[in-house]
Amino acid sequence: MLENIRLSFQGVWSHKMRSFLTMLGIIIGIASIIAIVSTIKGTNEQIKQNLVGAGNNTVDIKLMENNFEYYPDNYNIPTAIPVLDEELREQLLDIPEIENVSYYLHRNYSDSLYYKNSQYTSMQLYGIDNNYFATCGFISIKGRTFVEDDFTNYRKVVILDKDAASTIFPSEDPIGKTLEVNGEPFTVVGVVDKASTFKPVINSLEDYQQYMGSQQSTIYFPDAAWPIIYCYDERPNVVIKAVDTDSMSIAGQKAEDAINEFIGASTVTTELSAGSTGMGEAASADVAADASGSGTSAQTYTYRGTDIMETARNLQELSASTNQQLIWIASISLLVGGIGVMNIMLVSVTERTQEIGLKKAIGARKNRILAQFLTEAAVLTSLGGIIGIIAGIILAEVISRISSTPVAISVSAIIGSVLFSVIIGLIFGLLPSVKAANLNPIDALRHE
Repeated sequence: MLENIRLSFQGVWSHKMRSFLTMLGIIIGIASIIAIVSTIKGTNEQIKQNLVGAGNNTVDIKLMENNFEYYPDNYNIPTAIPVLDEELREQLLDIPEIENVSYYLHRNYSDSLYYKNSQYTSMQLYGIDNNYFATCGFISIKGRTFVEDDFTNYRKVVILDKDAASTIFPSEDPIGKTLEVNGEPFTVVGVVDKASTFKPVINSLEDYQQYMGSQQSTIYFPDAAWPIIYCYDERPNVVIKAVDTDSMSIAGQKAEDAINEFIGASTVTTELSAGSTGMGEAASADVAADASGSGTSAQTYTYRGTDIMETARNLQELSASTNQQLIWIASISLLVGGIGVMNIMLVSVTERTQEIGLKKAIGARKNRILAQFLTEAAVLTSLGGIIGIIAGIILAEVISRISSTPVAISVSAIIGSVLFSVIIGLIFGLLPSVKAANLNPIDALRHE
């Protein structure tokens, strides 16, 4: 085998231009496939990072009311649903894919938040437990975070994120200042920010809107103090941190199943008074008012995870379906390259007919002749594959720099390309090799 490989390299080197032109189809095909696969992989990683962020790995599991996100109000409180407790949290932490768990309460906007004479209505408000910052990857950048006494003593303290701090206190130190929330004074004790900042690649208006929507300023309260400004009977949402990005979907599904089993997800009938206002459309549609002006509403409550990874996979599949067509088109050049290899090997057999006849006359067997020409074809296409891989990596980097498209070189694609080029050599070199092996030695020696 080593002797056959040596003879193959010697033959390639003695006909350098012809060998290069023969390999050109293989080089172009492999280079195109490597560049396309690298671009697909890079784009998929960008999609995942844009949706998930850098190492965040968190999944929100929200309480749903009739398939819509539950929004608490005074008229529609699901008191039949048990409060999520520490026992459930421990149960969730026992799931292998889950690293941390936190419960939180939430308002999308603040309708009565004041500092001095200024009102701020664009802030998100969160009532959180002591695990929230660790779960969601926040660190303290000024002041302190919540301590156990804040929860046990129902202290009226708040923590701002960096955006809220710069919005409310553009030129002041926020620590120690007092905010008024629903008429109650709350003291600012700290400022937090994400431990690892991440800015997604923005290529469209949708990307920009999604990014800006995630940048809303936020104020955090101890969940124990939440009833001071809002309802006493709210049911929290859950946020979990998966052990890694790829485990997010399965972690979210397992947590969702465990929570729904805990609350015994079912239809809850809520009593509604005739003067109730502020109900969601789903609630009001189910109200059966009687003659006295009161009624009941049958609401179905379940917890449902926000599967960001499923969204990412759908976008990746949409992108990949188009790019797979490009891969098939690029593969045509491999077919052309294989035909070129077969053609040049047939020429080589014709040129070396006397050599083949001499070898057979001194005792060379068919399988030895067959192996020699198959090895030569495989070496030819393998060299083309290696050059194609180098050209493909360079092409991918050029595409990335010109079009700002991310690329990620795929090791599996590189290994597969080398193996595929060898297979092409074996397949398309088979016919010339069989022809050489079947030559009659007497006719071969007489060949001019």
